[in-house]
Amino acid sequence: MEQQLIQRSGSLIDAAESIVITAHRSPDGDAVGSSLALWHYLKAKSKNAKVILPDGFAEFLAWMPGVDEILLHSDSPNEVEEAIKEADLIFCLDYNDLSRTGDLAPLLEKRVGKCPFILIDHHQHPDTFPEVLISDTSSCSTAQLIYEFIDALGDADMINAQMGECVYTGIVTDSGSFRFPSVTPETHRIAASLIEKGVDHAAIHRRIYDTNLLDRLRLVGYALSEKLIVFPEYHTAYISLSQEELTRFNYRPGDTEGLVNQALSIKGINMACFIREGNNKVKMSFRSKGPFKVNEVAAKHFNGGGHHNAAGGVSDLSLQSVIDKFVAMLPEYQNDLNYDVS
Repeated sequence: MEQQLIQRSGSLIDAAESIVITAHRSPDGDAVGSSLALWHYLKAKSKNAKVILPDGFAEFLAWMPGVDEILLHSDSPNEVEEAIKEADLIFCLDYNDLSRTGDLAPLLEKRVGKCPFILIDHHQHPDTFPEVLISDTSSCSTAQLIYEFIDALGDADMINAQMGECVYTGIVTDSGSFRFPSVTPETHRIAASLIEKGVDHAAIHRRIYDTNLLDRLRLVGYALSEKLIVFPEYHTAYISLSQEELTRFNYRPGDTEGLVNQALSIKGINMACFIREGNNKVKMSFRSKGPFKVNEVAAKHFNGGGHHNAAGGVSDLSLQSVIDKFVAMLPEYQNDLNYDVS
């Protein structure tokens, strides 16, 4: 991290009296983990700080230390609006553009130019609105960047077990449990240092991956047995779920987490997509193995973007229209997807 950016960040933190930490809509483990890790750090420095998220997150993240202090715009819009209005420093974590914060975006846009913003993120093509931009697209997670940010500020000794649990959660969920190519030796060194500080990594894995509700298991079973479509000639697979199907299995946020990776795990499959209907939009999650860039597919066809091997998209079309569009584009990428990563 550039020392000039770190020094400026330290000065802004020291001068701030009311700090707001934000992350993207439909927050995942990295968004929640990095936000709470930074919140614990700022609280340890006796700063008045609030974590504000656009909407709710998966139940398997609800154990995290400090989670009860999070303000959701979807639940408390007036309180959130007041907090953003009063903030004299705003952090933007795990997103590259204000539009990714959903209904928070108009509130944040009003503060641009009136309040300093610090953006810490690992997605491509970050916007230029923040006063301090800390972007590393090679990092496996924003949580890792938060650890490195605190370390660069000279406060690594302040990282305790609670803070560490949040960092570890962000890293493990966004790195596919340390299996994605973006994981580096430094990632493992950070994980080791967190364990040395008292983080129970085995307990975190249990809380995230071994706390399934029966409805979720039945939904996953249905999706894999009835909704998984494979195109061997295109080395592609997809799963789609309608709002009616989600309702049938009492869907909760996070219940479909990892489904796209299940499709990608099929031998010979190099791209997978999960397509879900909800909230008047159709959302898509893309994953790939090897050199195929799903972020380019998401950007070109589905108003999305993300990382080389993991991206997202969204569409106002009907679920069936999105599926038809996805299938129709596959011949365009047939040659690009024809490779062996075994």
